Amino acid sequence: MGRGKGGKSRTQRKHFQQNRENVWKQPRPESLPSTTNLFDIQNPDFDQYYKEQNIVSLQEWDSFVQVLRTPLPAAFRINSSSRFHADIRSQLENDFAPALQAIVVERDEENAIRPLPWYPENLAWHSNFSRMQLRKNQALRRFHEFLKVENEIGNITRQEAVSMVPPLFLDVHSNHIVLDMCAAPGSKTFQLLEILHQSTTAGSLPDGMVVANDLDVQRCNLLIHQIKRTCTANLIVTNHEAQHFPGCCLNRHYDKMGPDQQASELLFDRVLCDVPCSGDGTLRKAPDLWRRWNTGTGNGLHNLQILVAMQGLSLLKVGGRMVYSTCSMNPIENEAVVAEVLRRCGGSVELVDVSSELPQLIRRPGLKRWKVCDKGKSLVSCKEVPKDRRSVVLPSMFLNGGSYRDIDCNRICDVNGDSEDGVQAVYPLMHEFTEEVSDFPLERCMRLLPHDQNSGAFFIAVLQKVSPLPAIEVKTRKEVDNQHVESVNQCNEDAQELQNNPSESTHEVREQISEDDKNETNNADFKLSPLIGEGDSKEAEAPRNVENIAKIIPSKRKLRIQSKWRGVDPVVFFKDEVIIKNIKAFYGIHDQFPLDGHLVTRNSDTSHVKRIYYVSKAVKNVLELNSVGQQLKITSVGLKIFERQTSREGRSVQCAFRITSEGLPLILPHITKQILSASLIDFKHLLQYRNVKFADFIDAKFGEMAANLMPGCCVVVLGEGNRDEAEALKLDESSIAIGCWKGGASLTVMVTSMECEELLERLLMRSDRVTEKGSSMHEDELSNNVGNVEQESDGNSKDVETIWC
Repeated sequence: MGRGKGGKSRTQRKHFQQNRENVWKQPRPESLPSTTNLFDIQNPDFDQYYKEQNIVSLQEWDSFVQVLRTPLPAAFRINSSSRFHADIRSQLENDFAPALQAIVVERDEENAIRPLPWYPENLAWHSNFSRMQLRKNQALRRFHEFLKVENEIGNITRQEAVSMVPPLFLDVHSNHIVLDMCAAPGSKTFQLLEILHQSTTAGSLPDGMVVANDLDVQRCNLLIHQIKRTCTANLIVTNHEAQHFPGCCLNRHYDKMGPDQQASELLFDRVLCDVPCSGDGTLRKAPDLWRRWNTGTGNGLHNLQILVAMQGLSLLKVGGRMVYSTCSMNPIENEAVVAEVLRRCGGSVELVDVSSELPQLIRRPGLKRWKVCDKGKSLVSCKEVPKDRRSVVLPSMFLNGGSYRDIDCNRICDVNGDSEDGVQAVYPLMHEFTEEVSDFPLERCMRLLPHDQNSGAFFIAVLQKVSPLPAIEVKTRKEVDNQHVESVNQCNEDAQELQNNPSESTHEVREQISEDDKNETNNADFKLSPLIGEGDSKEAEAPRNVENIAKIIPSKRKLRIQSKWRGVDPVVFFKDEVIIKNIKAFYGIHDQFPLDGHLVTRNSDTSHVKRIYYVSKAVKNVLELNSVGQQLKITSVGLKIFERQTSREGRSVQCAFRITSEGLPLILPHITKQILSASLIDFKHLLQYRNVKFADFIDAKFGEMAANLMPGCCVVVLGEGNRDEAEALKLDESSIAIGCWKGGASLTVMVTSMECEELLERLLMRSDRVTEKGSSMHEDELSNNVGNVEQESDGNSKDVETIWC
């Protein structure tokens, strides 16, 4: 969806393979790795650097490093939005946990799998098996297959345990507008959407939405592949540099807006700022990082991290909350960035004390002091930085970086008291550069370390915006980009190669200056509030709307804002009244379910539309007001709800658009036609054989009702069967339904074979719990039938490679 016309129309399998993490290659899954046949998992520079930083005491250093050199245990999360989440949790507790326990008894481990105590409702689980063990150990085969299938369908998400933490501290509510600035590969975005949908009922949507952004197009494709399992209409996926994420317009009451009213700036209630980082917190799952680790990587990313965090705060509402996080242990990427952000915000942003939240999560306070290291040398102050290194080692990296803001480092006095340009100058005394402890309450940040709870490492800071940001000097985009490129290039020369971070919370740093930016002629600085459009600020010197902003931005930049994004299909509101009325009449869709204004397509030629997407009210408002200037580069939006059936039978039916599997849960409570209730035995019969003649159903009345349907798409709901035609179906969140195609003599299931098999297993477990007798014979009979599902299917479904988060 939304691919460019000039490139390939869908994501290639190789793109997923290229983005997968490095894993331990063990000859025997049961054994721990040895340095003789694995990556070299030692780095003296790493040891020296982190010992000086005192992230752990010397007494626990050995245990800290020992855990870092062992494979990372697999972890996963049950998706609370799945209708089977309670069944899956019960299966883990009562089936897999006891069955797998025998495997770990010999290794003196307490639990094979266990719920993470700090994650709500036992929905997140920790395994004492690494990913390689799960793949290679035959005793774990059934558990591994369970994880693969449930992940592919969307019932669970494989995700590193510490990566699940940041969304929990965002305190997201169903009416919040949330921005995930660096979202790929999408596991945290998935979490945010789950939280957003928690309080909704069947057939309804939350008032809030999530905007998931990522810099890299291929990573956006990976993000879309992950997120489509959520089946949500409350998501927009964008492709922008996070530090330059554009402001766009929004008005919550767009339909009631008068002709003289102006749209307000789109500000977010919550922002997740999981920035690009060096990723040394992922050493356990990416051991090749040991040989590539160097201090230059963190130093080179420091300025970008500040810019991304500041942009996130500029887009945050007053009173809103932002979480800044990295999977790095480096204080230059963590505490130093947070301290610089607090300095620049001048009291308008506060660090939130969240020590009382998630009390069972083991965390350590942020550092109050740290050292800056460049090429193996520890630096106390900016004065010690050589002139040729000042583009890499920035004043903001030091404890009291705020003291340098008004100092021209090119004129700092040398040891003899003379400035480098030969002019005598007076600057702050040395003690002003060497404060031992930061003035900010950085202990409110949190560090998650591997040996505390057998996990990876993570850094998290929770920030709250208490007032509008002050007006500050903002450089033009070209100058900011040039400064960052220079910094990264210098680090490349030092380390020979700036590694791409393999972790899920790190993103490739590909800062490229576009042709339009290269042609900009106005390089002068201008006064501009970092919060564009923050109407509540009386002190802000910047204009309050996009039109005024365009007046002070160079003309070619203005043209770029107003032009279409090259290589990305447009988002067009679908307004073909003939087709919409036909769909509503064919399926008997209630008028209470709004279709007008909520349907979009990615085809500018609306007469040849193949897929129609449904968007929530919040997404609709953003699209309506953003379409004028087209500030957002949208790669994916909405929930695919209708798709044209292009087969010969599809062209001959009254309504050529079928309801998709993704859109069925949303529209199910609102349809009154082309819907049947099947008994359990006939429902299973459909799932097993995929194509069933009307006369072959056990319930003859059901077969007769199916034969009387209009040709085309229909919906079969699991019920009691024998329902009178005038009797209304009672549907809720637990209702199970599948889409089918009513042909001349049979019903054909329009669900993949994998989904059919998984649904059969779930129904079997439920029926076994109810009857509690004859279960073993029933299971044998059903498993034989399930084995025939692939042979009975029409073979139209395609396998998709499982992507582990």
